[in-house]
Formats: sequence, structure tokens, C-alpha cells
Amino acid sequence: MSASRTALVTGGMSGLGRAAATRLAQDGVAVLTLDIAEGADLRVDVTDAAAVHAAAERVGPVDILVNSAGIVGPNAPLWEIPLEGWERTFAVNVRGTFNTCHAFVPGMRERGWGRVVNIASMAGKDGNPNMSPYSASKAAVIGLTKSLGKELATTGVLANAIAPAVIETPMNAATAPDALAHITSLIPMKRVGRPEEVAELIAWLASDRVSFSTGAVYDISGGRATY
Repeated sequence: MSASRTALVTGGMSGLGRAAATRLAQDGVAVLTLDIAEGADLRVDVTDAAAVHAAAERVGPVDILVNSAGIVGPNAPLWEIPLEGWERTFAVNVRGTFNTCHAFVPGMRERGWGRVVNIASMAGKDGNPNMSPYSASKAAVIGLTKSLGKELATTGVLANAIAPAVIETPMNAATAPDALAHITSLIPMKRVGRPEEVAELIAWLASDRVSFSTGAVYDISGGRATY
């Protein structure tokens, strides 16, 4: 891969985002992290469209966009979910992904090369019980990616999503133990995934090695995926 390529990884200070940033750097990519956490190259909240666009103006051309910023949201039956919890989950997981694509994809189109990798979830396909905001928001990320992939199909820019099962990350450490036990029990390999395993798939989707795949959803689920 060209050492001149630049990647922006949202949520890049922890979990899948951090693993992706580390793995992309191994391929010679210049990586910028965008996160609300201290130490990020860009301290930006992905839900703030103006701030995301301002960051895009500051950093200049970005060739690879990995949308890993996300939250689990409330764990409860749908009828017990507080409205603000529902809206916050969508704000981060869906609006955040929209905002970064809106800000960075036009430059990729102009240059005729780009890779967008959106982190969805098996929950977006299956619907995890007591996780309706998260499940619905990740289904929205899948739908967004399918549309975007088709829109970009002849431009040299590829947009794909990945759908992990439960991965050992700080985000899932905050998931209610019973919910975590349930979703882990659905994995035929009988274990959770590791961030570095997901990072390998992200690195491939961010590279020249993928060329005839866009608007697709790649499962990385230890056998959980059924379609």
C-alpha cells in the first residue's frame, strides 16, 4: 500500500478503533484518530456535524475512513428504554457515521480513490434482546453503507461494513453481564472475538487488495452469522 495514504479512524483511542489504527499503521498508512478521549489527534464528537466538517477542513485529504466510534446504549426491554437513551445511541452510531462520510467522502470522489469501512454489528442483522437501540442503529449503519456503496460504485471509492459478533473491547465490558452472556452463547466458537482479529478484516477492506466489493457486509462472528 502507498505510504502516502492517510486514514482517519473514529473511536480510534480504544477497542476496535485502536486495533484498526495500529494495524493500518503496520501497512504504512498515516493514521489520524478522531475521538472524544484524551490523546486523540482530533478531539471531536462525531455527533457534531459542524465540528466534523471543520476537522475535515483542517486535516486535508483522507483516503481511508474507518467509522468505529459507537456506544452500546441502554440495556433493557424496548418499553423500558428512555427516549434520551434511544436518541443518544442513534446520534453516535448513525448520525456520527453519516457526519464523517458526509465530510470526507467528497474528497475521496474528487481524487478517484477511497475506502470507507463502517463498523456495524451482528446485532444489526439478528436484533439482540434488551438492546433495541443498539440493534436498530447498527441495522441503520448497514442500510447506509449499502446505499453509499452503490452511489460510489464507479468512482474508485469503495464503502463496506463489517458485522462483528461480541468482541473483547471496553465498550462491551460495560454491557450488562446477562446480555453479554446471551450474545456470547450464540457464537459457535464459544468465545468472544479479539480486536486484532477484526483489525485484519478492516485492513483488507481499506486496501487495494479489495477491488470488486462495495456496499457489502462482512461478518466476523465466530460462526454466529446465519445470512
